Amino acid sequence: MSNNLQLVWLVPLLPFLGFLITGLGRNSLSKGATGLVGCGSILLSFVISILLFLSVNAGHTGVVNGFDFISYDKVSIPFSFQVDQLSSLFLLIITGVGFLIHVYSTSYMHGEESPHYARYFSYLNLFVFSMLLLVLGSNYLVMFIGWEGVGLCSYLLIGFWFKNNAYNYAARKAFVMNRIGDLAFLIALFWIISKAGSLNYAAVFSHASAFTQKDLTIITLLLFVGATGKSAQIPLYTWLPDAMAGPTPVSALIHAATMVTAGIYMIARSNLLYTMAPATQWVIAITGLATVILAATIALKQNDIKKVLAYSTVSQLGYMFLALGAGAYTGAVFHVMTHAFFKALLFLGAGSVIHAMHNEQDIRFMGGLKKYMPVTHITFLLGCLAIAGIPPFSGFFSKDEILVGAYAFHPVLYYIGVAGAFMTAFYMFRLYATTFQGAFRGTHEQEHHLHESPAPITVPLIVLAILSTIAGFAGIPALFAEGAHALAHFLEPIFAPSERVHPAHELSHQTEWMLLAGSLVVAVAGAAIAYIRYSKTPDLKEAEGVGKVLENKWYVDELYDNTVVRPLNALGRFSNSVVERLGIDWIVNGVGKTVQYGSRQLRFLQSGQVGNYILLMVVGILLFFAIELFFKK
Repeated sequence: MSNNLQLVWLVPLLPFLGFLITGLGRNSLSKGATGLVGCGSILLSFVISILLFLSVNAGHTGVVNGFDFISYDKVSIPFSFQVDQLSSLFLLIITGVGFLIHVYSTSYMHGEESPHYARYFSYLNLFVFSMLLLVLGSNYLVMFIGWEGVGLCSYLLIGFWFKNNAYNYAARKAFVMNRIGDLAFLIALFWIISKAGSLNYAAVFSHASAFTQKDLTIITLLLFVGATGKSAQIPLYTWLPDAMAGPTPVSALIHAATMVTAGIYMIARSNLLYTMAPATQWVIAITGLATVILAATIALKQNDIKKVLAYSTVSQLGYMFLALGAGAYTGAVFHVMTHAFFKALLFLGAGSVIHAMHNEQDIRFMGGLKKYMPVTHITFLLGCLAIAGIPPFSGFFSKDEILVGAYAFHPVLYYIGVAGAFMTAFYMFRLYATTFQGAFRGTHEQEHHLHESPAPITVPLIVLAILSTIAGFAGIPALFAEGAHALAHFLEPIFAPSERVHPAHELSHQTEWMLLAGSLVVAVAGAAIAYIRYSKTPDLKEAEGVGKVLENKWYVDELYDNTVVRPLNALGRFSNSVVERLGIDWIVNGVGKTVQYGSRQLRFLQSGQVGNYILLMVVGILLFFAIELFFKK
């Protein structure tokens, strides 16, 4: 094992120390010191992650043991980290993108008071620490600790501005909906340990062939339910758009580098189990594809700049699950990487716009911002080109790898996926054109104060724009150049066991060219139609008919409210008024009142007169003898 692998403990430790320093010193640290600690801890983790990545690329992988975490009977679960191709790649994404978001935050959140500014960075550091723990664990239990940690941090950061009750509700909604998925995850862990006697990845995967098909299906479905919560898939996706209540850099961190990628990582890590459970693969593929279409249709009619991007994230996550279900694990991880770059770019670009517009988020009151914000404009455009899948930008390569994998799994999945690609290009260029093109539609006061954002905001945008442009070349498909897919070669040791169980369907280069051309034409058409329609005189009148339904998000929140939330609240009120007050309280209070009443009556026996006491003693003795004589007869 390479000595560099021993440095892995520093990767999560440094953000955790940053969390402690900024959290405990929030009342004494200056904003400069807070930013230095918060950003510096992530930067050092990123540097160490690069060293680990280079070691892994040189062939050095392994498990770095810490201590025995749980040990009983024949079961031993260590607290240890697994450094391999998959975890090292995620380390780069989490710490690299996370660092840029931290730097961005030093300017974006500068208006916060010092204690809250430090509190924000402490939460942000804890978020990164939890995600690093999740991807580094060598067993499902350490993963679950990180899994719960990112859930807690999302609650803290979504509700960061806790004086606003609407934000508190959004934070609570995210927390509760994730608990639903987490319960399924926890049940799966108990099921695994009952069958394999361990939660260590190596032991579970080596024992997988001994699992019955029923066990494999149940375990993988339970884990997938957990993933639907963290990675916002149908039906547990509605918390993610509401997570926009938090500061914009938080949205970027949640949507790009941390929480929502947890479900994809977990399934990619467990790829062998899923390959051996074909029924679950179909469930994942269909759920992912349904999420792609549902979220994309909603994004078509959203007018809040962050809500468009939020539903875009839900839709793009659906593509990743489509790839996982189709067995295209490399494609799913590839899209995680490219999506981290362009989605972080888009959210931070949106934050730059919101900052310039004095917290205005409605795109109907924007327009023409490109002449006031040239850097934000060009970087945002590059992000839109990447997510729309226009070559040579990164999203083109990763999206088409997913669609090709879907076609190989079943052609119908490809055609529906292409429809989602058309909508993606359309709503993203609707957003771009409405925000940056045409005439400004805001107030004169807003226009007077429009300006480009400072360097701590624009520099991360430029770096992410470059990555969004070039990252796709890590996965050049074979039809362009044989053996040029560097990422597939790098991840081969992780996904090779699944390939041995079910070899991938090979498509001819001619078929791949046709699939690529078809999806490209559709994406270009969607982008062009949206640009032409919204760049000069955008049609932004009140939505009607189907448009109104899409604007109101298919009324899914209202459906959940009427079928789940209100009945549960009614049950709670009934339990409080009938069961608790008229039932439990009546019994408990009744016992107390009975004892109290009896005590009040018995006290009259204590009159203080000796004659009465002697009389009672004589009566008692007579009663005693009478009872004795009665029982003798």
